[in-house]
Amino acid sequence: MQAWWEGIGLIQQVLYCIAIPSTLVLILQMILSMMGGANDGGVDVSDTSGLDMSGEMDVDAAFDADLGGEACDVCGEVHDGGEMHDGGNPADFGNLKFLTLQTIVTFTTVFGWVGIVCVSAGLAVPVSMLIAVACGLAMMFVVAKLVQVSAKLAEDGTINLKNAVGETATVYLTVPPKGEGEGKVTMQLQGRFCEFDAVNADAAALATGTQVLVTDVLGDTLVVESSTAMVD
Repeated sequence: MQAWWEGIGLIQQVLYCIAIPSTLVLILQMILSMMGGANDGGVDVSDTSGLDMSGEMDVDAAFDADLGGEACDVCGEVHDGGEMHDGGNPADFGNLKFLTLQTIVTFTTVFGWVGIVCVSAGLAVPVSMLIAVACGLAMMFVVAKLVQVSAKLAEDGTINLKNAVGETATVYLTVPPKGEGEGKVTMQLQGRFCEFDAVNADAAALATGTQVLVTDVLGDTLVVESSTAMVD
């Protein structure tokens, strides 16, 4: 083994030192992912860097900084000028995260082994390095895209309050008149029986058992009004 190691040359030695540890880490990541250990305690080993290469600025943050707060005409509370009552999830899975722990380990693994193969095949070192870097970057993109797609699939399984707008619900706890507090409603949403906080868009209280129509979303709270008013 020592004779083989000394006979392969410095470049291949360096590449082996990169490829072997990276491969072991990659295998460990795969095992943790299959066991579900990758997400224990809220830590995701596939995305610990938090670096976002989408090049997009935080428009909401800039919007909030520029606009002052004003009272909401439904709930009577003061919200930041940039706060939109759309029930949107603050977690944005639309951005492709190119630099994460998982993609970096993938790059070093592919770079190392491709470099070893190219040098062993007799290609010039600069050419071998270019090919190895290109292959590593390509695999980084593939892994980043797979993580993005899987995250979107996971998000699709969560309750999206936007889907409640236009649907009917039943008052569970009396919803006070507009601007006087919250009540609770129950409804079927995305195939599940759910209970939500609700505020009233009407001047009259909505008693328990009343059928209501969801007209808007304020964060995690539904805006409702009597469904009979819509019929009239």
